[in-house]
Amino acid sequence: MQWQQFVSPATQVYELPAPLKLESGEALVGAQVAYRTWGQLNDQRNNAVLVCHALTGWADADLWWEPLLGSGRALDPDRDFIICSNILGSCYGTTGPTSTNPVTGVPYGPNFPAISVRDMVKLQAILLDALGVGTLALVIGGSLGGMQVLEWAVTYPERVRAIAPMACSGRHSAWCIGLGEAQRQAIYADPDWCEGFYPPDRPPARGLAVARMMAMSTYRSWTSFETRFGRQVQPDGDQNHSDAAVDANFAIVNYLRHHGQKLVERFDANTYVALTQAMDRHDVGRGRSGGYPEALRSIQQPALVVGIDSDILYPPHEQQEIAALMSHAHLEWLSSNHGHDAFLINTQRLNRLVLEFRDRFGI
Repeated sequence: MQWQQFVSPATQVYELPAPLKLESGEALVGAQVAYRTWGQLNDQRNNAVLVCHALTGWADADLWWEPLLGSGRALDPDRDFIICSNILGSCYGTTGPTSTNPVTGVPYGPNFPAISVRDMVKLQAILLDALGVGTLALVIGGSLGGMQVLEWAVTYPERVRAIAPMACSGRHSAWCIGLGEAQRQAIYADPDWCEGFYPPDRPPARGLAVARMMAMSTYRSWTSFETRFGRQVQPDGDQNHSDAAVDANFAIVNYLRHHGQKLVERFDANTYVALTQAMDRHDVGRGRSGGYPEALRSIQQPALVVGIDSDILYPPHEQQEIAALMSHAHLEWLSSNHGHDAFLINTQRLNRLVLEFRDRFGI
């Protein structure tokens, strides 16, 4: 499978000795989790930092968050034992739709059990136990990663000293659920989908590419696209068109198509469906006494909440809400034209915010 080439040689795999019980009541037999580490765990077992990746991310945090990881940076291997695992449902080595179902002997595909962000966090906790980690100095992540951060603080408060959720909400909004469903319908509408049982050599590339194009349009902002592309037209090599307006090759169109194709080359459609549905289930208050407000009020750890002023996917009022409900939250902003993806783009500023937060609380 194409996505396997994106698994780093430094990635390790931990196989669970017992079935993983999911929130749905189902259990995954023979589950495994792929992960990477940097630095060393100290004798007190309390210097670990867990990095939680976003929807189509993977364990190589040194690639997609390089400005934050290194000596003297927010995530410092000289001080921290840094861990980043591929989340449950991933197609990068952790058990997910591309994994072989031990009962049937074929990949789970669309029959992979429904999962939640809490299930992802539960698997991470099992991995940390296996690695000998006692308490986490910090749990940090953006978008879907930020959702995991909040679940860590609520589910395992005794194991987490500080958190840094970024560009996320405490529960998925109708806006996000609707956008996710539109993306999934693009996948389902692909003729190669065949209700999910597609041939390994012919995945539903067009549907997944369109889903990614939709997503990319929400990861950036009006200002970002207008400034970078405007109505710029790229030449297509044919100078004989009688009506250039009809045949205009808009730069923004090529950009979205390019990113759609890039995801097809490294990701799996069933995985995309499973993970976006898990995001829709995200609600830190679900099934908990007092519901959503009380779940956030229960978070007592120092928290760095980072919002992005141009984020249209998880708009600023959502970060304001979670920061207001938490007892010891510090709200900071990335002022950026890049929209939601600013936490992956404006990384120098983000690095400074995390460094200042860690210095302030001695984390």
